[in-house]
Parts: sequence; C-alpha cells; structure tokens
Amino acid sequence: MKFDDISLDDALGTILAHSHRLGDRVLKKGHVLCGDDITQLSRAGVSRVIAAKLEDGDVGEDEAAARLASAIGEPGLKPTAPFTGRCNLVSEGAGLLVVDRDGLDRFNRVDESITVATLPPYSKIRARQMVATVKIIPFAVRSDALERCLEITTESQPLIRRQPYISHRIGLIQSRLSGSQDKLLDKTLDVLTARVKSLGATIEEEIRCRHNGADVDESVRMLLHKGCTMILIAGASAIVDRRDIVPASIERVGGTIEHFGMPVDPGNLLLLAHLGDVPVIGLPGCARSPKFNGLDIVLERLCAGLPITGRDIMDLGAGGLLKEMADRPQPRENLPLETGSEMPRVAAVVLAAGQSRRMGEINKLLAEIDGTPMVARVVDTASASDADPIVVVVGHEAELVRSVLGGRSLRYIENPDFADGLSSSLRAGIGALPDDVAAALICLGDMPRLTAPQLNRLIAAYDPMEGRAICVPTYRGKRGNPVLWDRRFFADMVALSGDVGARHLIGANAEVVVEVEMDDDAVLIDVDSPAALTALGKTDRR
Repeated sequence: MKFDDISLDDALGTILAHSHRLGDRVLKKGHVLCGDDITQLSRAGVSRVIAAKLEDGDVGEDEAAARLASAIGEPGLKPTAPFTGRCNLVSEGAGLLVVDRDGLDRFNRVDESITVATLPPYSKIRARQMVATVKIIPFAVRSDALERCLEITTESQPLIRRQPYISHRIGLIQSRLSGSQDKLLDKTLDVLTARVKSLGATIEEEIRCRHNGADVDESVRMLLHKGCTMILIAGASAIVDRRDIVPASIERVGGTIEHFGMPVDPGNLLLLAHLGDVPVIGLPGCARSPKFNGLDIVLERLCAGLPITGRDIMDLGAGGLLKEMADRPQPRENLPLETGSEMPRVAAVVLAAGQSRRMGEINKLLAEIDGTPMVARVVDTASASDADPIVVVVGHEAELVRSVLGGRSLRYIENPDFADGLSSSLRAGIGALPDDVAAALICLGDMPRLTAPQLNRLIAAYDPMEGRAICVPTYRGKRGNPVLWDRRFFADMVALSGDVGARHLIGANAEVVVEVEMDDDAVLIDVDSPAALTALGKTDRR
C-alpha cells in the first residue's frame, strides 16, 4: 500500500487519510475518492491530499476484517457488517465467553496491522452483547499476513466461542445452629435463587438441617436421591478446614474434595467437591450477598458445563481482589456483574402511508415485484437486517397495505394525517419508537431493490462517539436512501412539516455525517412513476 501526499490528478480511487470539509459536506478519512469528489476538492482550492493507494497483494480493511471475524468465532457469535476496518462479534444468546488465549495471542502477534480484542475469558455474556472486535489498523493488509491469521483460526477452532448454560437442577442445604434466624436463611435462599436463575438454573430443593455431620450427611443423600445435578451447602458456620463438618460429610457420602480456599476476596472460604458427576460447592459467607464475588466465578463455569479444577482456582489471584475499599469502589451492586456493551438498538421505520399521486390510479406500494408487493419487499429486507423493531407507518389504503404484510412480526402505526405529506409519517414513526432505541433507519416503502447487507452496512457505520451519528448511503458519490439517524435528531425530525423529509438536517450537521459507499445503485432507486415501474419490468397487482 502506498501512503503519500498525492496530487489530485492521481487521486482517483485513493483513500483519504484526513477529512476535508467542502461547504455542507465532509469527506471523512477512509473515504474513497471518486470523480465528483476530486472536482469538489479542486473547486475548494485543494490540489493535493494525503491518501493511500492499494497495491497488488493488498486486501482492503473491510474485506480483511469481515473474513477474519467470520473465521475466529463459532456460529453463536454473529459478525456485524464491517466498517472502517472494524467488524464486531455479537453473541446470539447467553452464556460464558471461552477464549483460546494461546491461539489469540499467536493471532495478534502475526502482524501489527491485524488485531482482535475480546472480553476477558469466561465473561458472562448475554444476547446482543458485543464480545469481540476485529480491527484492521491501516487501510489494507498484506494478503500473506491475512492468510497466516486465517491459518491460526483453523489450528485453534474456534478462537472464541459462547458456551451456553446447562439447565441445572440445584439442591441447597442450609445448616443451622441454635439461635439461627429464619429470616437470614430466607434471604440466603432468595439471593441464591436470583443468582442461579441468571445462569439458566433453578433451585429445585432446599433442606434446612442442624449443623452437625449426621444431619448434613442425610441432607446430601436426599438431594442426590431427588436427582439434583448440583448441590450448594451454606453452613451455619464458615468452613475453616478440610476436616470441618461440611467437607467431612461430603467425603463420608462418597464425594471427593477438589479444592478448599481461593485467592479471591470476597470468596476465600469456598470449597469445591464432587459426588460422582455432581459438583458440590461449600459456600463462603459472601454467597449471602448479591454482589459479585468468588462464588460467581466458580458457579458460572459449572452452570455452563465447563470444568474448573483446583489449579484453575489457584490461578485466579491476578484480579482476584474484588473487595470494595474507600479509594477503590467496585461496581458490584447488581447481580450478575456483566462486562462489555450491548450493541445499540437500531430500529427501521418503513414509510408506507403515502398516496403515490405520481403513479396515477394505482398504489405503487401494492405493485408486485417478481410476485411480491413492493412494500413487502422493503419490509422483508428490513426484517432480514439487524434492525429491531420494524415499525411500518400506514395511512392511504391502510387495510390493503396491512393485508399484503400479514403474518409478519411488525408494529403498525396509523398516520391519519398522511395527506399532509412525508413529515406527518416521520412524526408518527419516530413517535412510536421505544425509549431504548438509539437510532433509526428511515426506509421508503418504494425502494424494492434494497438488501439486508446494505442496511447492515449503515448500522455498522453508526457510532456517534466516533462522530458518525448520521449515516448516508452513497453510490459512486451520489447520496441515496435510507438514512440512519441518531436519537439526538428525533426532536428535529418530529418538528418538520409539509411534504418534506429531513434532508436539510444532513447539511446542517455535516460534522457528524458519514457517507457509506454501497456496491450497487439500489440506494438511489425509488419507484415513484409508471415509467419507473415499467423500466424495472414490474407489474401492478391490481
């Protein structure tokens, strides 16, 4: 890859290294210069640009990131569309993140231009959570470095994976001394019930007994007989030795002690044992607290069906100090402690309320495209993308539009003021979005050639922290639709009036606009006249 100060005469197809503002438009770094861009730069008095040009043997940043993201994770980790050399992996369900640390280190040592970052190994993860990111540092990588990284993924398959939880039936024993209060035992039961529920398990049986060997022995046998697949024992007094009441009882009924004690605080006095295939945990006192502690580290792995040995426990010391101190408070108030961020929720608003006056007597949204009504094609594209939820604004011939969309999981919003123009549908659609929606794709119901990967590319480009709060699709430098808008612009969009969209907001907020180049002209084509319908070889369903 060549990286240099390049004359505009030689800049066609090069990649901008620095942003340039051209009136109400910003050409951002990473933008591939087309002919119109060069003309505008020249008119602005720019004669040279700092840019990169790919050479033979180079693989572009997005292609490289997408190939690597698809290779490093198992099917339960879904890659997002790549953008600016970044491709994230998102969990499709709950569980623990398992990382091949050795393989990942070898991967990251291949070339400085190729990086993968993950959440810490054994992090508790949930659906829609970002668990890893592939980032290509420059605008391209050499193909030989890319191939070596791909080879490592085949040697260590997979480098990262989601380990789902097993539906454990847990038995709980709480021993008591004279004077033990029921409310303390009740609280312990409530806290542990919530703790294991977050791991896909349930406390099926609870036994309260006296704190002596014979009673604990009998309680363990009863839980085994009832088919419990894991046993938790909360002693009235903390375990202080391998020969104490709880470990001694486990051994008398045929169990083995795996390990006592752990270099994690809170959680030092945890006991790990087994009765055949049934894991048994002698609980430390901190188990009665909902705050994250050493018990969670062990319990999470067992509930995911992952082995944990005495050696594993002994290796937990680095980072094992969880206790809160005045000068180092920890965010441990909520159970469970979860790391990483959930991917921002991006909705799709499909505008399908218009009267399509330029089409004459027919409703263009009902015109069939290869046997499917036009509006249904747009809705199906949105549904196949990463957008959620899908909101459809109806108005003119609302019942007919609903009928051709029947059976789909959609949210319909009626726009009684559809005759007032596009702004009224925008108000209705934006106003119907849930509070947790971070951004919205505004989709026109008459753009039947759009694809789900194109919408996903817009969603992947969205990053308001990086100055990408409005994502505009382009083809060969020409802007099209749909546009993705950050929530901060919703109030301005709702305030619009008349038969206008929000295009003027793009020019007014150029510093947070990113142009996302697409692979075909579908983002430029809307069917708003009989001639346009005929040109695409479409037929009217009515």
